[in-house]
Amino acid sequence: MQTLKQHLNTLVSRCLSEASGIADCNANVITASKPEFGDYQVNGVMSLAKQLKIAPRELAQSVIVRLLAINDPMIERMEIAGPGFINIHLQNAQLLARADAILQQPADLIPAARNPKTIVVDYSSPNLAKEMHVGHLRGTIIGDCLVRVLERQGHRIIRQNHVGDWGTQFGMLIAHLREIGSQQVDLPTQLEDLETFYRAAKNRFDTDEVFAETARQSVVKLQGGDPEYLAAWRQFIDESLQHSQAIYDKLNVTLSRKDLKAESFYNKDLSTIVDELEEKSLLSISEGARCVFLPEFTGKDGEPLPVIIQKSDGGYLYATTDLAAVRYRSHTLKVDRCLYVVDARQSLHFQQIFAVARAADFASPTIALEHIAYGMMLGSDGKPFKTRSGDNIKLVDLLDEAIRRAHRLVTAKNPGLDEAARLTIAETVGIAAVKYAELSKNRTSDYIFDWSTMLSFEGNTAPYLMYAYARIKSILVKPGATLKKYQITSLSEKAERDLLLKILQLPEIVEAVATDCYPNQLCNYLYELAGSFMRFYEACPILKAAQEIRESRLALATLTAAALSQSLDLLGIETLEQM
Repeated sequence: MQTLKQHLNTLVSRCLSEASGIADCNANVITASKPEFGDYQVNGVMSLAKQLKIAPRELAQSVIVRLLAINDPMIERMEIAGPGFINIHLQNAQLLARADAILQQPADLIPAARNPKTIVVDYSSPNLAKEMHVGHLRGTIIGDCLVRVLERQGHRIIRQNHVGDWGTQFGMLIAHLREIGSQQVDLPTQLEDLETFYRAAKNRFDTDEVFAETARQSVVKLQGGDPEYLAAWRQFIDESLQHSQAIYDKLNVTLSRKDLKAESFYNKDLSTIVDELEEKSLLSISEGARCVFLPEFTGKDGEPLPVIIQKSDGGYLYATTDLAAVRYRSHTLKVDRCLYVVDARQSLHFQQIFAVARAADFASPTIALEHIAYGMMLGSDGKPFKTRSGDNIKLVDLLDEAIRRAHRLVTAKNPGLDEAARLTIAETVGIAAVKYAELSKNRTSDYIFDWSTMLSFEGNTAPYLMYAYARIKSILVKPGATLKKYQITSLSEKAERDLLLKILQLPEIVEAVATDCYPNQLCNYLYELAGSFMRFYEACPILKAAQEIRESRLALATLTAAALSQSLDLLGIETLEQM
């Protein structure tokens, strides 16, 4: 089933093409910004009228004549507004018919994509030399939301966690690990705190030249495939992955060990990448390093910017591994679209990687390579969010603090609940608050991390939305609220119609998130949906209404709960029926 917007855009675009004589016009139908502008608004007339050098209102009238001739049952009436907009009002009967179909099959609230694709989503990607810190939060949560949205639409999703597990720092860590092992100490205990272990190894590396040389030789032996060094490396990697998985489970993130495609996975292909770039005459030598120079990338001084593929000492870089990943995803996995959920500071890197991949035919002509860039989490001082001492904050510590704060809040609001229930609610609310605070911001912007805002029961927050859902569920379990058949039969009140229209627009928002990858669009929609329900609840008595109206409004409340629940699930947020 097409969304309301898709149906109208297809219909009006056809009439606009007929009226203008230009094929494949786009009517650019959008949701009306104000109620007085109808339900939907056609914005594509004016640019086309300018192209044809005719009056926009004249072209708009010609489009309306054709729409009236079609007599589409979805449209109740239309009018021309301003310089050439067309306002469209929808038929209540058609809204009710859609709602009733969904009530019989709630999964249809978010329809499947008409042309499902195979899509790789590359996200989270922590460096396994350390524990995950707050800098990994945005990429992990945004990526998982996109995965959930695209998967719900029926696309074949391949999660890929491109963790950093292969580089010079691992020589340092392996040397320290082997040294500790030779002292017959309890290694699992030593690795419980990876950050402490890393700092100890780094301190030895910086202050002890003998150890530093041992570390450098450890890298050579590791990359050369020495079995003992590979065994030590695997031990460290396994422990690191357990730490990461514990975070994913706590965050309700869908990544698992099977989604791992680490840097080391591509190690065997790196020399081939160099050889193929050489064969295509794309490599140049610059200060001993092998580089690709493309004319579209220049510095401030106009000098060409290199993409370094192999260092003068023979070592490879992130660029080499990323090119191998593009080739694998394009030619082995044969994906249609590849999303890289990585922070905005890597924008130039990915622009260059995508350009080199296309120049070298590592990327097929049809694959879409997209950098889903995001900004930074900042403290109240406007600087990157860190501890007072300037260290990175462990992600697990942040999440534990969120749960503690949520527990205090739940205890204050509902002290009569037993402790086990309060702990369960606190964990769900605390994690949801952190995730929603991230997802509700435009991903390309930096944002200030603020405990008081994210845990508030007012405004565009997870607690507010979760409370709205719990409130609806509490209504639906009251005496007199159980129905044999759920059907919406009345839209006599404006608040009823506004709420139903908002619910039916959910698929449009999901489609926008799937296309543009901005989860905050879904968050904004949810806030508006919850507000629409609150206005409906205040204006339209439910349980005290006459039987027919009561049953219709109970069905509308049920549909609202389904929209809230399914949308929050797309954000990776669990719902509660009691708060």
